[in-house]
Amino acid sequence: MASVTARRALRDRVRANRAASAERRTVAQAARRVRTGARSLVTHVIATGADRKTVEGVADALRTVAKKKGVKGRRARIRRTFQGVKNHTLTVFRYTREQVARIAAQYKPRKAEYKAVRAALIAAA
Repeated sequence: MASVTARRALRDRVRANRAASAERRTVAQAARRVRTGARSLVTHVIATGADRKTVEGVADALRTVAKKKGVKGRRARIRRTFQGVKNHTLTVFRYTREQVARIAAQYKPRKAEYKAVRAALIAAA
């Protein structure tokens, strides 16, 4: 029985390490992409290392602030599968680090996690 418990502990540790490694890789990839060119607001927020729920909330708020302040990103067309329809074309916007910093400067979050992400976005410019 001890060996079964040890195998389970090892398996759980390997899974946790693999998940943590994937998370670090995602953040590193996003940070590299942000440094090389204009990217979506979500990519900029991911590059700060925030968790998934925080990323969604901050990106939505930044989109709203950008719209209010008239900060226009570079327009791009992408193709996605949407409700079973392949090559559904969407118009998306890509923002530079400087534009994101300008948007973040106007953004006034209330939550502590969002404030940390805002500071990181401003510092990244």
